[in-house]
Amino acid sequence: MCRALALGLAVLAGPAAAEQCRLALALALDISVSVDEAEDILQRQGLAAALIAPEVQEAFFSSPLPVALAVYEWSGRTAQHLILDWTMIETEADLLLAATTVQQSIRSDSGSATAMGHALAFGASLMQQAPRCLFQTIDLSGDGTNNDGYGPDLAYKHFPFENTVVNGLVINAADFEGELFLIPFFENNVLHGPGAFLEIAQGFEDFERAMRRKLERELKGVELSTAAPGTSE
Repeated sequence: MCRALALGLAVLAGPAAAEQCRLALALALDISVSVDEAEDILQRQGLAAALIAPEVQEAFFSSPLPVALAVYEWSGRTAQHLILDWTMIETEADLLLAATTVQQSIRSDSGSATAMGHALAFGASLMQQAPRCLFQTIDLSGDGTNNDGYGPDLAYKHFPFENTVVNGLVINAADFEGELFLIPFFENNVLHGPGAFLEIAQGFEDFERAMRRKLERELKGVELSTAAPGTSE
C-alpha cells in the first residue's frame, strides 16, 4: 500500500520536476565561405540586437517558465563552434549578457563549405546537453544549400530529432536564384517537426528584422502551447 502510494506520487511529481524551462532554443549561424566578413558581422550584430529588441524581450519573459538559449556557428563537416553555451534566460540581465556574448564573438572559420547535415547533427548533440524543457527548437540560418557531407535527411534519420523542431532562416541575397532554389530547399529539406516554419531575410542587411520576427513567433508560439491544457510533452 505504501509502495503504491509512493509510486503514484512519483508519477505525479515527475513531469513538474523535469520541466526546468518551457523551451530549449539553439540558434545556428552560417559562417561558410559564401559569407564574407562584413556579412558575418551583420549576422552577429543582427542577432545580438534582435535578442534585446523590446518585442523579443517581452516574448522571452511572457511566461513564468524561462527559456534556455544556446548559439553556435557552422560551416563545413568539422567546422561547428559553440558561441553561447546553454544559458537560462530568467532576467533581462541574462538576456543582455547572452546578446553581448554573441556581439563580441569572433568567427572561428572562414574557408569551409556548407555542411547542413553536420550542422544539424551538432545541434542534436547540443540538445542532449540542454536543460529539461517542455519543447526543443533548433534554428538553422543560411545563405546556401548543402554542398558538403551528408544532407539534412540523413541527419534526421540518424540523430535524435524525435522531440526537436527545426525552423529555418533563409538569407536570400535579394536575387531571383535564391527565390528559385534556396527557399524551396529549406522548405523541403531543412524544416522538421510539427509547426516548423521558415523566415526569409532579403539579404544580410535584413537579418536583424527577420531574426526579431522569428524569435517573437517562436517564443510566443511556445507560450500559447504551454498555456493550453494537455499540450505539454
